[in-house]
Amino acid sequence: MVRILRGLADKYFSDDEAVILLLLLIIGTLAIIYLGAMLAPVIAAVIVAFILQGLVAKLLKLGVPQGVAVIGVFLLFLGILVGFLFGLLPLVWTQVTALAGEAPRILRELQIYIEVLPEEYPNLVSIDALQAVYQEVTFEAARMTQWLVSFSLSSIPDLVAVMIYMVLLPILVFFFLKDRAVLLGALGKLLPHQRPLMLHIWEEVNLQCANYVRGKAVEILIVGGSTYIAFKLFGVPYAALLSFLVGLSVVIPYIGAAVVTVPVAIIALVAFGWGSHFIWVMVIYGIIQALDGNVLVPLLFSEVNNLHPVVIIIAVLFFGGIWGLWGVFFAIPLATMLKAIFSAWPVKGELPPTTETGQH
Repeated sequence: MVRILRGLADKYFSDDEAVILLLLLIIGTLAIIYLGAMLAPVIAAVIVAFILQGLVAKLLKLGVPQGVAVIGVFLLFLGILVGFLFGLLPLVWTQVTALAGEAPRILRELQIYIEVLPEEYPNLVSIDALQAVYQEVTFEAARMTQWLVSFSLSSIPDLVAVMIYMVLLPILVFFFLKDRAVLLGALGKLLPHQRPLMLHIWEEVNLQCANYVRGKAVEILIVGGSTYIAFKLFGVPYAALLSFLVGLSVVIPYIGAAVVTVPVAIIALVAFGWGSHFIWVMVIYGIIQALDGNVLVPLLFSEVNNLHPVVIIIAVLFFGGIWGLWGVFFAIPLATMLKAIFSAWPVKGELPPTTETGQH
């Protein structure tokens, strides 16, 4: 065992810089675990600035002065944030509360459709199993309705915290964009002066994660927006809420699409019944999902190393178990970052990519 551990240490940690990098990763992980709630606005601002930096860089390449590029991109972000807070979010919340009020009626109508299944497919569906599923769904719907009704004065402290975050977030994003070089230079002074390994890994992580995060932001807007337009044209109830969920579902490949299909199908079934209208809604929804997976994703993520479906599921389970909903939401970006780090990690006996090209 000792010989095996020594071999692994010699293979992966023979470089002093690799040991320092490992310590930095451990410290960063512990800081996020224990200080994540406290530093939530800073972490969110870093992610947003990371997304917007790509647009700033493109404007700089076109000859736009840095100050103008930063202010222009920041105003664009501010406009999107204001539109989300005062346009989309109230609409989604109104439809959530309306859906909660309609939940008993929807469940009663859904039960009518469900009770027919044992008669038509007695070998596949049993009445007892359907009753158990229906009781569980009813219980969860009642609990959600109760939570929405009790969302009153007890939630004011949370609302105040959210409002503070909404003020801090734009301020932090602006300074992260404006003083990016200064902040990175200050962090660089804390690291060894000669750090080719860290620079190489940073370039790999920056390329992979930047392309992924920016691509996902565009994918959410396109998929959510096209779903909203389609559902509004077909008269689907709660179109804003459903399209919001569909847009967010692309963050979790495979799992997200499978989960969000259930409420889409239930609401369309209750609204239109078994008929051509319901079938057309589900067909259009399926076309949007197919175009997303087969056209949009390859186009947006051509430079990103794809993760195996098994790795995606493990990442969702692992990070979701650690951080709950936020862990599920950020599972794929974190897995992409870890894969980029492992891909660029030096292994004794292998030449780094920069050595092959003669660059340093």
